[in-house]
Amino acid sequence: MSIFINLIGGLGLFLYGMNLMGEGLQKSTGPKLEKAIELLTSNVVMGVLVGAVVTGIIQSSGATTVMVVGFVNAGIMSLYQAIGVIMGANIGTTVTAQLVSFDASIISSLALGVGIILYMIGSKSKPNLKNISEILIGFAILFIGMEFMKEAVAPLSKIEAFRNMLQGLASHPGIALLAGFAMTTCLQSSSASMGILIALASQGLMPLSGALPILYGDNIGSCTTSLISSIGTNKNAKRAAVMHLTFNVIGTILFMIVLNKPISMIVTHLDPTDISRQIANSHTLFNIINVIILLPFSKYIVKIVMKLIPDNGDEEYDERATKFLDERMLETPSIALGNVVKETLRMGRKANETLECSIKAIRENSQEDIQKTFDKEDIVNQLQKKLIDYLVKLSKKSLDDKLIEQVDFLFNTVNDIERVSDHSENMAELAQDLINSNANLSKEAKDEIAYIYEKVTKVYTLSLQAMKEDNKELAKEVLGLEEEVDCMEKSFRSSHMERLNKNLCKIDSGIVYLDLLSNLERIADHSTNIAKRVIHSK
Repeated sequence: MSIFINLIGGLGLFLYGMNLMGEGLQKSTGPKLEKAIELLTSNVVMGVLVGAVVTGIIQSSGATTVMVVGFVNAGIMSLYQAIGVIMGANIGTTVTAQLVSFDASIISSLALGVGIILYMIGSKSKPNLKNISEILIGFAILFIGMEFMKEAVAPLSKIEAFRNMLQGLASHPGIALLAGFAMTTCLQSSSASMGILIALASQGLMPLSGALPILYGDNIGSCTTSLISSIGTNKNAKRAAVMHLTFNVIGTILFMIVLNKPISMIVTHLDPTDISRQIANSHTLFNIINVIILLPFSKYIVKIVMKLIPDNGDEEYDERATKFLDERMLETPSIALGNVVKETLRMGRKANETLECSIKAIRENSQEDIQKTFDKEDIVNQLQKKLIDYLVKLSKKSLDDKLIEQVDFLFNTVNDIERVSDHSENMAELAQDLINSNANLSKEAKDEIAYIYEKVTKVYTLSLQAMKEDNKELAKEVLGLEEEVDCMEKSFRSSHMERLNKNLCKIDSGIVYLDLLSNLERIADHSTNIAKRVIHSK
């Protein structure tokens, strides 16, 4: 019982250290992770490189493939781009096994000491220092957990029955493969499975011939994370998850039948006496060789998956549903935040459509456009609720100061965009009032509304562009244009009062006109709120 408890304790430290190191690396790289993925083109080789680098940073191939499922679900990434990232993720996940296969007790002790010192002297004004401390502390805890696991399984080497059972796996590779699959499925981490495997091997309990099938099974088991994450997604996202499984299954079959002996010979030649290094090198070679062999056939893997999950044209697009938000991404905050920006900009475009419909309703006395305005405003309201809910969940994650500032920025921006849509709805209601009272704006009033609307639309669209590009100069231009809107509003009010005095305009339509001016001016105000936040952001 004590062996099991110590093993669980060591595994817990191992997983915590891996997660802590991954979080520190994520915070250090920040938005660069998202930019790296956005650099993807149809070039599958670039996808492999990005997948390997990103997985090396976040310390989890499962997290990377879940991320890919989310991107495909949002339409950000095609299946042909996804296959490259998935292949690269398998390479990136070998980093952890390589690290823990070395005897790095001195280095890990030094990393722990330096990490704790940096953490203690780090502050809010020095977030990078704290991020580095998390990387070092996580690295040290990872090795401490590994040592715990090695010590926990050491007594098992004296139990003959247990030794015989593990030795028997070498002659039953099918069972060994299933054991590796089951272990990774339960732990939801192929790195943790590899850690346990290396711990057993280091105590002389696991021969290389038995470890290899378990290693292959680990790779298949790592697919369960993305398969589970694809539940409830669109067909393309499900295809991405199945693509991961297909790639690993084909690779496993290839190695079990053809390449098992060659890989054994290579790793034994590289490290004749160190079984831990042999297993880590086998893991790395398996994934690299698998990518090299199957990369030229990546298009065919996509076609296989398309056959397995055919497109029957039965999926409907709901405009009220978010396109870029995915709770799976919350585990990678910098990526999640980038997706929130995309969804916020999408919401902004929907609010602009609401404004366009409301103005058209005014110009043409159109009942159809009044209804369109109400329908589109409801879509904006739904998107706002979902964005706020997602931002609340994101704010509860481990964020550095810059990410916290960006979350606050988006909270306020989402609300400003929703208010733009509200003012557009108000204008549609004013159009309804004109229809109900059989009233019309004068030609001069319509021309003035069209003129100020054009300026307000420019203010609004530029504010969103400034947010998208984080362009402070563009944001300052918005402030200048908003002052022009204020001047127009005052001038047009004055002109309207003259028309009223000369009886050129009816009282009822005159009140509607003034309300229209107020709503348009308020839209410009909310636009400048967005621009001001861009200017004051760090």
